[in-house]
Amino acid sequence: MTKPHYGQPAMLRFLVLMTIASGMGLQTWMILFNNFAVDVAGLNGQQIGVIGSVREIPGLLALLVVYVLLLMREHRLAALSIIVVGLGSIVTGFMPSYAGLILSTLIISFGFHYYETTNQSLTLQYFDIHISPLVFGRLKSLTSAVNIVVGLLVFILGTFLDYKIIFILIGVAVIAIGGWGLLQNPTCSELVPQHQHMVLRRKYSLFYFLTCMAGARRQIFIAFSVFLLVKEFECSVTTVAALFIVNNLINYFVSPLIGKAIVRYGERWVLSVEYGSLVAVFLGYAWADSLVVVMGLYVVDHILFGFAMGIRTYFQKVADPQDVAPSMAVAFTINHIAAVVMPVIGGALWMIDYSIPFIAGAVMSGISFLAVQLIRVPQTTRTL
Repeated sequence: MTKPHYGQPAMLRFLVLMTIASGMGLQTWMILFNNFAVDVAGLNGQQIGVIGSVREIPGLLALLVVYVLLLMREHRLAALSIIVVGLGSIVTGFMPSYAGLILSTLIISFGFHYYETTNQSLTLQYFDIHISPLVFGRLKSLTSAVNIVVGLLVFILGTFLDYKIIFILIGVAVIAIGGWGLLQNPTCSELVPQHQHMVLRRKYSLFYFLTCMAGARRQIFIAFSVFLLVKEFECSVTTVAALFIVNNLINYFVSPLIGKAIVRYGERWVLSVEYGSLVAVFLGYAWADSLVVVMGLYVVDHILFGFAMGIRTYFQKVADPQDVAPSMAVAFTINHIAAVVMPVIGGALWMIDYSIPFIAGAVMSGISFLAVQLIRVPQTTRTL
């Protein structure tokens, strides 16, 4: 493997630690949220949908990262975002109500989305087109490993501790790692300076469209797949935690292979596999009446999430180097245009028939499959 340039060891170490912290905070929240919302706060499908939309508002505001970077370095914003994730976890345990969950969701979501924006930007800046897919794959694999540990921890702690204590313990650990990150300086002066203003270019139109569609598809999965297991199949918190463990164990091994597939076969092939498979997965969610089948679909669905790194590596191959940071911020906003309204609309449709949001996901996946056939990269960027 070709050695990455621009100070790889320091930045890679920084991204590894920040990714571990982000995974800890988010995974704990995802495992516990649906059961916490149903068992403790007593929320219904419509309310879950509203919170799902609220959760994506910070993603819609990710474009503000461009202006925040006028005040601080990008790696410091990444570390500060991790601290906010930890605070969001702690606050969640203290607010078991509809309004409280809206507030705590906003906090943890701001931290997560701003970290992801800077994480993706730093990866694309510090690692070239031949290495970045491998780095994305390995970081996602690392996230899966963290998720396994967190899933086991929640599985164990859930048998004798209440939700509040678990949220606090994980939140404190995340804040500690974020504090370490604030003290680091993994940057390199040789990088191409990034534009410090919004960047919207016509040549990135396909990237914008795929990003927007990926956001809509992602929200159907996040807002309703686990909720389907809890509400329709009455899964307990320990069953959901066990599913997350199995799911992430598989992804730990699969994620690096996705990065290698992008390097070998290219983004168009990888994304075609993703969206073609998603059509079947979403239709399975809509019509399956077996818990085992739905749990299997959830695992496949989560594996396919990793394929979306191809959208970012495609952008890296067609983008001007100085456009990376502002474009990642703009992309996160575009990703969340549909994501903000999709859970609310999906929640309303759920009240009519829970299969409708998943059928909509199948249709959007089919449209995305057609769109990725338009992917073309410059000849000079193609790998052998």
